[in-house]
Amino acid sequence: MRAPASFTALLVVSLLAGAGGGVGPGVGPGAGAGPRAGAAPTDAWVWPIGPPHTISAAYDAPATPYAAGHRGLDFAARPGDPVLAPADGVVSFVGVVVDRPVLAIAHPGDRVSSFEPVEASVAVGDPVLAGQRIGTVATGGHCQGCLHLGLRLHGEYVSPLLLLGGIPGAVLLPLA
Repeated sequence: MRAPASFTALLVVSLLAGAGGGVGPGVGPGAGAGPRAGAAPTDAWVWPIGPPHTISAAYDAPATPYAAGHRGLDFAARPGDPVLAPADGVVSFVGVVVDRPVLAIAHPGDRVSSFEPVEASVAVGDPVLAGQRIGTVATGGHCQGCLHLGLRLHGEYVSPLLLLGGIPGAVLLPLA
């Protein structure tokens, strides 16, 4: 029997919060300005594009793993705009998928972020730091004038807003 979507979402948010995944915005003075030299890995995520952070298409969880849905966020962006690593990690894929240039980063905690369309300035195996420029917005993909950000946690797509600060953390209240 499959758990209801609301329970699954609550469980994911609880696990992220309990595992130090944090749901803080990862923004502030210097956020996204560049990598932190010599800094330790962090769970605070930064936005992959500069402000304003206009979301042109929201995450829409599919009813089943193979059903229609929107497995990420689309940000309003122009070709040539810088794309930033949202968190520390290692570049795990750079290439063309179907008809669009895609870049993926493996992060601690079995998380993978993916971006499209992106003209990469990094290569597979390169370590990246949160806020480091990893490429520029390219053309193509499923939307015009956008950058798509996907996030997988343990192989399952979840909303990137979980780590960008757009979804509040779960608070468990006593029953009595």
